[in-house]
Amino acid sequence: MLKEQLRTWLEGKDLDVIDCGAQTHDPGDDFVDMARVVAEKVATANIARGILICGSGAGVCIAANKRAGIRAGVGWRVDQVVASRRDDDINILALPADYISEDEAQSLVEAFLQTEFIPEERFVRRIAKIKDLETHA
Repeated sequence: MLKEQLRTWLEGKDLDVIDCGAQTHDPGDDFVDMARVVAEKVATANIARGILICGSGAGVCIAANKRAGIRAGVGWRVDQVVASRRDDDINILALPADYISEDEAQSLVEAFLQTEFIPEERFVRRIAKIKDLETHA
């Protein structure tokens, strides 16, 4: 299971990991429930970033983005994840487990964790407009 592999890999890097997901595979699980927990922790618990995993990455991304303060993005390529962190300050990375290998997932997570937001005026302005959508939609 990709989640278990990534958790072990991250813990091996001495990173604090809070596992919010199912502990066993259950086809009856709903990704929305996991996305809600992670989004809530990132938005309110001073947890800088979160990682969500589902088949396409899209479902957890959509669900997480319903929470104010969350900017989740699906990660497919390292350069795209870097751009999403640098320009859009995504705080949750959604991984498409059905379409990436464990090695690709590690590279995407590495890019997500190592890339910092660049607070250029245009990026800050755009994020402010996103925040406005959250309160005035």
